[in-house]
Amino acid sequence: MSQNHLRFMAKTVLVRNNQIEPAYRLLDGILKREKFFSDVKRHERYEKPFLKRSRLAYERCRRIYDSEMQRKIEFVMRKNRPDPFLR
Repeated sequence: MSQNHLRFMAKTVLVRNNQIEPAYRLLDGILKREKFFSDVKRHERYEKPFLKRSRLAYERCRRIYDSEMQRKIEFVMRKNRPDPFLR
C-alpha cells in the first residue's frame, strides 16, 4: 500500500441515529487537523518550482522551531529540579 493511502487508514466516522451534522463536524475537524484541505487547494493549480522550494524551506524551518520550542517548554515545565536561585 502506498504512503498516501496509509494517511487515510482508520479515518471512519460513524453516523448515529441518522444525525449527519455531528458526524460531519467531526470529519471536518479531522480533515482540517490533517491539513487535507490545504493540500487539495495547493494541488488545484501548478506550483512553480521556486515557490515549492520556498514553501518546503519554510515548512522545514517551522518544524525545527516548533520542536525546539516544545523541548524548551518541556524543560521549563519539568518537576523536581533544583532551584537555581538558592540564597
